[in-house]
Amino acid sequence: QVQLVESGGGLVQPGGSLRLSCAASASGFTIGRMAWYRETPGKQREVVAIVTTGGETSYTDSVKGRFTISRDNAENTVYLQMSSLKPEDTATYYCLCQARKGLLTNYMNYWGKGTLVTVSS
Repeated sequence: QVQLVESGGGLVQPGGSLRLSCAASASGFTIGRMAWYRETPGKQREVVAIVTTGGETSYTDSVKGRFTISRDNAENTVYLQMSSLKPEDTATYYCLCQARKGLLTNYMNYWGKGTLVTVSS
């Protein structure tokens, strides 16, 4: 099984920064794309940023220029550096990891338990 452990959430003032980390325990699995999603009460979970195994990144429009996603393939870890945070960034952030057991199997999605980010003065 693949297990994801997120860390780095907390309370930050508007304009501040936070760095989220997500470490994947995935012995015997090949890891593909990794991503960060976020969810607020009453709203659908939305993708924030994606990073491929080759390091290509994409972002939702609302965070472009403020958030940076990166990964350490050797450590199976994905990061989300968040800067110029706004109150509307307040959400529970979830890590997603796509992984497969072998070359002939499909990638499956694995989720972390979430870490709360609160942007407030």
